[in-house]
Amino acid sequence: MSIRPVIEAAASRPTLEGAGVRLHRAFGFGTPELTDPFLLFDDFRNDRPEDYAAGFPWHPHRGIETITYVLAGTVEHADSLGNRGRLGAGAVQWMTAGAGILHQEMPEGDAGGRMHGFQLWANLPARLKMTRPRYQDIAAADIPEETDDDGTRVRVITGAFWGLKGPVDGVAAEPLYLDVSVPPGRRRSLPVDVRRRAFAYVFAGSGRFSDAAPPRGVLLEKEVAGAERLIRDLSGDRTLVRFGAGDEVTVTAGPEGIRFLLVAGAPIEEPVAWHGPIVMNTRAEIHQAMADLRNGTFIRPLH
Repeated sequence: MSIRPVIEAAASRPTLEGAGVRLHRAFGFGTPELTDPFLLFDDFRNDRPEDYAAGFPWHPHRGIETITYVLAGTVEHADSLGNRGRLGAGAVQWMTAGAGILHQEMPEGDAGGRMHGFQLWANLPARLKMTRPRYQDIAAADIPEETDDDGTRVRVITGAFWGLKGPVDGVAAEPLYLDVSVPPGRRRSLPVDVRRRAFAYVFAGSGRFSDAAPPRGVLLEKEVAGAERLIRDLSGDRTLVRFGAGDEVTVTAGPEGIRFLLVAGAPIEEPVAWHGPIVMNTRAEIHQAMADLRNGTFIRPLH
């Protein structure tokens, strides 16, 4: 087995999106070849309703898939095809925009005002850019979960892992999307298909993604001060970690444990022409999409 080296570890950036939603962006609108087949990743975590209540009113998508994973609060969604739904805590929605869709997403906090979720954009290859739109709404109870002997817990949203298969299927990028929790001080290696690009996004606790030898056993409080290298290299809350080639990701959890998303997908390796929520292969296709929006033909008849 070859451990994937860390090629980048960077904090996500505060960003204003939608009608005034304060969120953190890990990547997007930059160099898509670095994260191919993924285009954008946002962490829309807030405890103040005034920072998210305006939501994401009606807007178009074409040529991509959007993946929304909610941990706290709810997200109401509706689209131009008449679909409506409500994503609760622990639920996932995988939307294939394909040929085009207009939709809105309106977050609502839980009883304590908290709203927490993530949105990932995955590209579609040229042959599927104009495919028929579809939704996969997955309730929290339908996402398989396994806890290993050492306390490591994994929720499998899509892909296969530890003998479990995620409920989301038929996705072009053939992704692996896991929600992983590792207890304090534990070192875990997680297999990832060598043909896929991979990243982790830390959203609770901290840890070190590395191929270096970790301290032995569980990190007790008195050992933390002596684990200087581990502590110095910890990736903490709202950190994006991108990996190089290999067939497993190895993490050593910090003194409070670590929780992160592990995402991997097969690169599409096609030209990217990007205009906001519309992603095609050429500028001519972008111009056509904008013309379609202006003349009312953006939404194609369903066959």
